[in-house]
Amino acid sequence: MDMQALLERQSFIELDARGRAKKLVDEGTFNELLGPFERVSSPWLKRQGIVTQADDGMVVAKGTIDGQPAVVLAIDGGFQGGSMGEVSAAKIAGSLDLAADDNRRGIPTRAVILFETGGVRLQEANLGLAGIAEIHAGIVDLRRYQPVIGITAGPIGCYGGMSIAAGLCSYLIGTREARLGLNGPAVIEQEAGIAEFDSRDRAMIWSFTGCEQRHRTGLLDVYTADDADAIRTAIIDCFRAGRPDACRSERVVGFLQRLSEVDPRVQATPEQAAAIFSRGFAS
Repeated sequence: MDMQALLERQSFIELDARGRAKKLVDEGTFNELLGPFERVSSPWLKRQGIVTQADDGMVVAKGTIDGQPAVVLAIDGGFQGGSMGEVSAAKIAGSLDLAADDNRRGIPTRAVILFETGGVRLQEANLGLAGIAEIHAGIVDLRRYQPVIGITAGPIGCYGGMSIAAGLCSYLIGTREARLGLNGPAVIEQEAGIAEFDSRDRAMIWSFTGCEQRHRTGLLDVYTADDADAIRTAIIDCFRAGRPDACRSERVVGFLQRLSEVDPRVQATPEQAAAIFSRGFAS
């Protein structure tokens, strides 16, 4: 990319959740549901002395993408680290359910989920976990009709139960700045020791869980620059491609085969992981 093109590029990461959703839908079609003026916030955070946010850190936008009905679900990583509580999770799960109902009525509504989240909101514990489980079910239901596209752009990345949601998506898009993993670096270090995973070693963390490596290992479908237009184009391309022959969660046998090739007695390297997992995952 030449310098002029680089200067003209609009960063997707620098947009807030609402700005990201507006950028992805067709111009003039953005319509927010249960926005901040509805004052639907967490009933639990205030009781714990935590300042709430009027939309509970979750933006739900209806519009069209490539001329087709769509809902964009953008998690606000700036509020509680993008964590999922009862309200924010219900906004995603409910939207997915309504999109699936649209398809059953002949309206081909598709969904895009912007993952900027550390997973469950610890202050809401079981309520958040239950909500994430409903999100999982909603993705699996909707993807029978239309592709469900996930995006993790950074800088928080996507972890915890929401990384499982990302894995359930029909297609997953990521940038160099983002990371994707079930457990965060600090959690791995806490449970397995610093010799296993040093949470202060940023280069090592990105070499294993960064989206470039996730793309090399086949866990990410599209690896793109931090460019709002490029990300929108990637979404449209995925929707036009239609439902994949088999989603990742339908390739269990292939994943187990690849995992069986990993020797847990030897400290893994990014190169070894890429060599094993890039061979693909049969259904």
